[in-house]
Amino acid sequence: MKTLSIMYVEDNTELRDALTEMLAGPGRAVAAFATGEAALAAWEAGAPDLLVTDIGLPGISGTDLTRIVVAKKPAQWVALCSGYEYGHHVATLGKNVRTLPKPFELEQLEALIDEVNEALNLP
Repeated sequence: MKTLSIMYVEDNTELRDALTEMLAGPGRAVAAFATGEAALAAWEAGAPDLLVTDIGLPGISGTDLTRIVVAKKPAQWVALCSGYEYGHHVATLGKNVRTLPKPFELEQLEALIDEVNEALNLP
């Protein structure tokens, strides 16, 4: 059984720890990062199936991180999370880029994970 690899980028320690624990489970491998720079270095070493990132990060923003990874891997699945309005530019970032407005329900994230699993033909 293939494992769904998830990279989660969030600078808020409590939120990062809580969501990482919620994301973990059978058939999933979760790696969490506090900065876009650390996430990008790890992404370049091995792209995950799904990148979940906060937009407002110190240094490289989640939006810039998304632009960089999608430029290198256009089919990359990304979930951008923010408490702010995204605007229409998100649609231009990539065909597999989705948004999750903060605060989001865990069910919304699980629905996105189901979409990624289905697209990648994972159980």
